[in-house]
Amino acid sequence: MSNTTPAPEPALRDEAEALLRRLAGEAARLREDQWTAIHALVVEGRRALVVQRTGWGKSAVYFVATALLRARGAGPTVIVSPLLALMRNQIEAAERAGIRARTINSANLHEWEEIQGEVAGGAVDVLLISPERLNNPEFRDEVLPKLASAVGLLVVDEAHTVSDWGHDFRPDYRRIRTFLADLSPGVPVLATTATANARVVADVAEQLGTDGGADALVLRGPLDRESLALHVVRLGSPEERFAFLAEQLPKLPGSGIVYTLTVAAADEVAAFLRSRGFEVAAYSGRTEDAERREAEADLLANRVKALVATSALGMGFDKPDLGFVVHLGAPNSPIAYYQQVGRAGRGVDHAEVLLLPGYEDQAIWRYFASLAFPPEEQVRQTLDALAAAGRPLSTAALEARVDLRRTRLEGMLKVLDVDGAVRRVKGGWESTGLSWEYDAERYDRVAAAREEEQRAMLEYEHTGECRMTFLRRQLDDPHIAGPCGRCDNCAGARFAATVSEQGAEAARAALATPGVFIAPRKMWPTGMSALGVPLSGKIPPAENAQAGRALGRLTDLGWGTRLRELLADGSPDQPLPASMLDGIVKVLAAWGWKERPTAVVAIGSHRRPVLIGDTAQRIAALGRLEYLGVVAPAGAGAGQAPRGNSAQRLKQVHDAFVLGADLAAAVAAHQGPILLVDDRVDTGWTMTVAARMLRQAGADAVLPFALAVQA
Repeated sequence: MSNTTPAPEPALRDEAEALLRRLAGEAARLREDQWTAIHALVVEGRRALVVQRTGWGKSAVYFVATALLRARGAGPTVIVSPLLALMRNQIEAAERAGIRARTINSANLHEWEEIQGEVAGGAVDVLLISPERLNNPEFRDEVLPKLASAVGLLVVDEAHTVSDWGHDFRPDYRRIRTFLADLSPGVPVLATTATANARVVADVAEQLGTDGGADALVLRGPLDRESLALHVVRLGSPEERFAFLAEQLPKLPGSGIVYTLTVAAADEVAAFLRSRGFEVAAYSGRTEDAERREAEADLLANRVKALVATSALGMGFDKPDLGFVVHLGAPNSPIAYYQQVGRAGRGVDHAEVLLLPGYEDQAIWRYFASLAFPPEEQVRQTLDALAAAGRPLSTAALEARVDLRRTRLEGMLKVLDVDGAVRRVKGGWESTGLSWEYDAERYDRVAAAREEEQRAMLEYEHTGECRMTFLRRQLDDPHIAGPCGRCDNCAGARFAATVSEQGAEAARAALATPGVFIAPRKMWPTGMSALGVPLSGKIPPAENAQAGRALGRLTDLGWGTRLRELLADGSPDQPLPASMLDGIVKVLAAWGWKERPTAVVAIGSHRRPVLIGDTAQRIAALGRLEYLGVVAPAGAGAGQAPRGNSAQRLKQVHDAFVLGADLAAAVAAHQGPILLVDDRVDTGWTMTVAARMLRQAGADAVLPFALAVQA
């Protein structure tokens, strides 16, 4: 039970209603489930899971409960939220209600001590932290124990990410279980989400647990969004989708969000829409924090028609009058889709939701699926490397020992940390020495669940039933009563799958614009000596390549389509298609180099020698450049190892090529920059190693050129 002494229930509800009005306006009234949750937290000290649609008012529950508990002497509320930057508007609303909020995050390390003092002194009502903070060594060891003993209410926002069945599982969130175990008896806990099916609800409720073993209170409301009109518009090509978007955007109400599946697509779409006169901004995980803040503020103030965003703009973003959400490409899960479209129509009577699926969607889904938890062999290699080191190893140092890319390696380490096999400390990661079992059966079940979600998303695209009913059923909504009456299947299609020829031509021209910048590598990866490669530190200017160019990205919606077909595994080696030569000429003409190249060298390949050699020789002929020859593979299959992380890839290619005597002599005798040609750039180390060899042979400068970059 709670340690506070609440007022009689009628008086307590009146107090709660008054707080809600200060938070949300004079017209606001508590919903019955809001009051049930608040009562459970404040009076009963329970642990509760609230599953309610976006815009229902879950944040009102924890802010009102916070004010009531604080007025009765409870400690501060700690809110664990995955996207603190997107809760700024909620913080402002809380402050209007007299609730004092602070955050502890990686951007304000210099304020941690001050904030901890404010918490200890009772000057903070709400402390917001990201799940990543829970496993920061300093925060975990020095701050968290004090918080656990002082907290008056723990809130787990977007709680579906606690569960590996959830569509957006985050290993750091599993740390909350440790936090829960350290809480003082009787401290209430609230978990909230809008996107949890029955399996996720059961998993999260089980993880919440309760004092004395009683079940957590679960409040599930209907997930219908009465303001949303769902549509699917099927168009044949990226050009048609771009044109459709540009032609329909002026007709869509207010301002909104255009979601894409990749960063490259977000940049492409934003650039095209700006070229058509629209005020839009791109928003992704690569967007700098200051630019994100500005973009969010511009959307909130309706200074832009749309943000063109990846899933980086999602949980926690609150704009009540958001008039539309358009997806250029389908997410891989109906549950993730429901969450993203839920950004629209919170405070307006009608909002348009359009899905424009593409035939490249499934290839993108497969790529993201490839980033799942690694096979047991690679996990064991990581554990063995940490055990053998006998000291903490940084992620960069581990990359030299385990062939996993940085993002996937870090995700795996977080899971191992939660499972107790490794521990994050100052200086990196260390082995705990505890035994660990690879739960292959569970990982297979999660992978199977993801595949089922993908099949369901394809079914959503083609279904003839009510679209809102379909999404609600995917979320196991127990309150489905009938069709929504608003979607294209219920009320008829209002958006024809047609575009004007003028619009299609403009989109075609935009997508046909070639050229991608290739930044040169400047530093050798950490720990190469452990791999027997004597390279470290900064790459000397006399051995480095200059900035390069590529025809396009494999993830582009324009050139990417043609490049994916040309470079797909199993596709035949062939001369350069004539349709690509014009694009290459445009890239080279627009390069803007300080000194024009005077010669061309190809990078040898066992997989595509015809394609690369033909491309290099045709560039040389068109530009009247001297063709010097090929940096040859050193042996059968050399340089063709599977793509891995930077350290492992550099090891693979370090001795994979040779500069023959004839080419070395030609390079030494040649004056002027050399254009170095390959089929694709992924990690960039093949280009870097080949350029180094040419520079060491006497090349004045090396300019990399590739048909494609990976992302």
